[in-house]
Amino acid sequence: MKVQYLQKDDKKVTFVVKDADYTVANAIRKAIMTYVPSMAIDRVTVYENTSPIYEEIIAQRLGLVPLATDLKTYTLKSECKCGGKGCARCEANFILEKSGPGVVYSGDMKPQDSKVKPVYDNMPITKLGNNQKVKMEMAARLGFMTEHAKFQCALASYKQKDDGEFEFFAESYNNLSAKDIVDIAMENLEAKVEELEDAFANAKHKRKSADEKKEEELPKEEKVIEDLEKKAAKKK
Repeated sequence: MKVQYLQKDDKKVTFVVKDADYTVANAIRKAIMTYVPSMAIDRVTVYENTSPIYEEIIAQRLGLVPLATDLKTYTLKSECKCGGKGCARCEANFILEKSGPGVVYSGDMKPQDSKVKPVYDNMPITKLGNNQKVKMEMAARLGFMTEHAKFQCALASYKQKDDGEFEFFAESYNNLSAKDIVDIAMENLEAKVEELEDAFANAKHKRKSADEKKEEELPKEEKVIEDLEKKAAKKK
């Protein structure tokens, strides 16, 4: 299988995959969207909300705000030394406090870590009237799209060309370049394939061991049956 890049920039990448079939092409597409961790708001603590929108809706909107992702500083909660309780290694905190009248935008989310901030500042969250206010704290973490769509960091698609090659298009949602997302996705896809191969190898080994054990026990069972038949013959 061969890969050739046609276009590369920070947000978009186009490449061609040769000597592959639909199963491989679809695996690559899903890997780009699924196997790359991305930061997203996961926990919201509301201290005050007199806006027209319920807390649950505001929390959902905050979760869908694309955040800059720092894969060097932060780790997955499942792999963190804190055991998933939440610490500076696996969580990035924000504060949101604003009074009306006016619109609350994603840019009003104030990060404690400047490396993890909203990618776009002009995404509306809610509108405040006179004497209305929102005050809340948020915690973001790394996650995969298999958990929730808010962790999806890229869009990917492909088409088959007349010569049988597959042309892919990928677009980044956050600060990670599209090329880096593709590279990370392919590394994780390769790891998944190796994990699957190991699982099949282990299953095959266990089945072979069970068959060998069964073959060893079979003569013993035949001897028991033979002894029982001899005893029955003596009694007659």
